[in-house]
Amino acid sequence: MLIAVGSLALMGLALGAVLGTAARYLAVAENPVESQLKEMLPGSQCGQCGFVGCAQAAAALAAGTAPVTLCPPGGRALAAALAAKLGIKVDLSAVSDAGPQVAEVAEEICIGCCRCIKACPTDAVVGAAKQIHNVIREACTGCGACIDRCPTEAMTLAPIPVSLQHWVWPKPVLAPVGAALREA
Repeated sequence: MLIAVGSLALMGLALGAVLGTAARYLAVAENPVESQLKEMLPGSQCGQCGFVGCAQAAAALAAGTAPVTLCPPGGRALAAALAAKLGIKVDLSAVSDAGPQVAEVAEEICIGCCRCIKACPTDAVVGAAKQIHNVIREACTGCGACIDRCPTEAMTLAPIPVSLQHWVWPKPVLAPVGAALREA
């Protein structure tokens, strides 16, 4: 018994060492700008931007082949932050900013077809076939992928209600330093 346990432990250590050295020597260097852009994106992998996920969108942004306004869930704030990071100017007049939203189910018209469950990238929609579905608010990113798939239009996006958990102190509007000195 001890011989079997000892041999498995040695095999585990040897294979772990081989994998560790392989990971070190075969690692692919990533573009640092691309990784910073990927950190800025929401990470919901919703596909509304036209890319498979946020990593591919960040690669396209770093290469300059995608506009900074590509992420609908990010809104104006994300587009402005991406433009500042890339050092480009952007026209934000065409970007809609609905604020944070979450999906809701109208229970009276939900038929339980499960199409919304399959479309949700974060598994926020729960339910069973021919049963009323529901949305886990903490898991929903407001991407709207479930809205397009619902045949009865039971799924809608609603703004997140302001509560003590979601309330954020508004940032003050800062005047330029020279303006404050001129007024005094």
